[in-house]
Amino acid sequence: MSSNDSGARGPTRLRADRARVIADRLRQKVVGGAFASGVLPDEQVLAGEFEASRNAVREALRLLSAEGLVVRRPGLGTRVVARKFEHSLDRLAGLAETLTEQGTITNEVRTARLELPPPEVAARLGLVEGERALYLERLRTLAGQPLSLDLSYIVADIGIALLDEDLQSRDVFALIEETSGTSLGTAEVTVHAVNADVATASTLEIEPDAAVFQIDRLTRLADSRPVDLELIYLRGDRISLNSVLHRAAGPAASTP
Repeated sequence: MSSNDSGARGPTRLRADRARVIADRLRQKVVGGAFASGVLPDEQVLAGEFEASRNAVREALRLLSAEGLVVRRPGLGTRVVARKFEHSLDRLAGLAETLTEQGTITNEVRTARLELPPPEVAARLGLVEGERALYLERLRTLAGQPLSLDLSYIVADIGIALLDEDLQSRDVFALIEETSGTSLGTAEVTVHAVNADVATASTLEIEPDAAVFQIDRLTRLADSRPVDLELIYLRGDRISLNSVLHRAAGPAASTP
């Protein structure tokens, strides 16, 4: 590698890093509702605010545009496409319970039937060989826009009662508690960032390979019995996941 190549790569990397930092700061402002009008300041104003070049600001805006957070129109500037909704991971609650104040939430029930679950699902739900479960596939919308695709397996003795319930407008967690007369207890949650396959992207009305949150959630009743195993695909451009973490008490740091 020549010294010229090395020299060119250094500034390019620094500019890319600077653009990422600007994008991170702008994202926080957008999500926090800093631009009430929905319009971001022009590049020159942002360059002055962040003490950066217009090229770095332009690249930061391109990153946010690729995320689907803003849209750029020649002559019209940069506008916020849609604000993100916050879903807390601090408590066991369904999306409908968490986002009920943000707009009308509905579910398109794509599938609702008793079937034999895959072996790995049956094992996690504690089912014996040949035991069926209720399989639910729902497309969730918020204010008329696709938000998530939910794939759920619910143990049959509790899930079968849900077939007679309003699965389009009611939250499954609430229905489980109402129909079974038993409270939910805990859930084990894992969150992955994945690229949407073609079918999922089409359902959620996003670009193929767009990043989505994939939430794996095994919910238990108050007596610790597994009851509901969900795989949820959430649009990353429409929702953010948040939590308050508490540091566990531990031994004081030793003094060297």
